[in-house]
Amino acid sequence: MESPTEPPTPSPFSLRVHSPGDMERITERHAQIYKQEYGWDEPFQKATAEVTSAFINHYDPAHERCWIAERDAEFLGCVMLVKHHAYENTARLRLLLVEPSARGLGVGRALVRQCAQFAREVGYARIRLWTTGVLASARHIYESEGYRMVREEELEAFGVRLVGQDWELVLYGSCGL
Repeated sequence: MESPTEPPTPSPFSLRVHSPGDMERITERHAQIYKQEYGWDEPFQKATAEVTSAFINHYDPAHERCWIAERDAEFLGCVMLVKHHAYENTARLRLLLVEPSARGLGVGRALVRQCAQFAREVGYARIRLWTTGVLASARHIYESEGYRMVREEELEAFGVRLVGQDWELVLYGSCGL
């Protein structure tokens, strides 16, 4: 039993698939958090809105998902897994986000693992993603989950200079689409 002076233990979080209104929240929270933490400006918000809009407009429920992490109906994070149209038999991990208040709870890792599990279930051969050098926590999760960096380049994006990185996870034993 918890003592009256100790804060209550938070309830565990859960993952669910997206529902109406989630795309707007994903776009808004990405814009707010990345502006505050990295100084990324309106071009980043526009890029995020384009990703969420494309997801809704072209959603293939047999091969794509968006998961929301939440605890007691509170948004804790999100991720998308979509078809990668530039690479055959490949999924693309997009828009991983963990709320600052939920960092350290395993939310990011759970979302990334959910993507890999679903990708294997539907037969993708690999997952690719793009990230930047400044997102150290996300890169740590990707690397510890078996992703390997396959390309790196310096670029100007979202109003700042960045090092863009392409990462890939090979899904052994997948049957292919």
